[in-house]
Amino acid sequence: MALTVVLVLAAGFAVHHFWTGRPQDVRAPEVVEAAGSFGEPEPEPEAEAVPSTAAEPGATGPGVPGTAGAVVVVDVSGKVREPGVLRLPAGSRVGDALRAAGGVRPGTALDGLNRARVLVDGEQVVVGGPAGAGPGPGVVPGGGTVAGPPGAAPAAPVSLNTATVEQLDTLPGVGPVLARHIIDYRTQHGGFRSVDELRDVNGIGDRRFADLRNLVRP
Repeated sequence: MALTVVLVLAAGFAVHHFWTGRPQDVRAPEVVEAAGSFGEPEPEPEAEAVPSTAAEPGATGPGVPGTAGAVVVVDVSGKVREPGVLRLPAGSRVGDALRAAGGVRPGTALDGLNRARVLVDGEQVVVGGPAGAGPGPGVVPGGGTVAGPPGAAPAAPVSLNTATVEQLDTLPGVGPVLARHIIDYRTQHGGFRSVDELRDVNGIGDRRFADLRNLVRP
């Protein structure tokens, strides 16, 4: 019995040794690609092109915004359907002001009207007024403008209460800086009540006031 048991165990050990020692197929290991080379940054995704909304240089008009929220305030009167004070985008032209005022009344002559002129803040546009009536600076009677070249005396007295910087710049000895001082004084004091108040404007002395007193009006 003991010998039989030993033989069975020996046979089982031999079978196990033979089975574990048989040749087996070996599979090659899988190659895993690295996410990126060590020390090299991963490529960044390409940025999408964003269409530009900037206006072309030199472009003006109501469709071309300038400074955010910039407006000009003009007074349109005369032969238009809806006269009044209008707020228009900076860079608007006379033609834009006429359309905003409801258009020109039928039969109004616009031969002398420069509808392509850029509006300035605070000016008055009179449509169909008598030519040569001298309505004042910033007024466009039937279309033209009273202002002449800078430094030349205007044909009619300049209104200190309605004139723009460009209009005041037409007065002799008045440049853009002094014109701005006049408008600032007008804004701070609620307008000019007399020509003599021009003496109180910064930059206007007795000699300059003597040159201007006959060329301006309140």
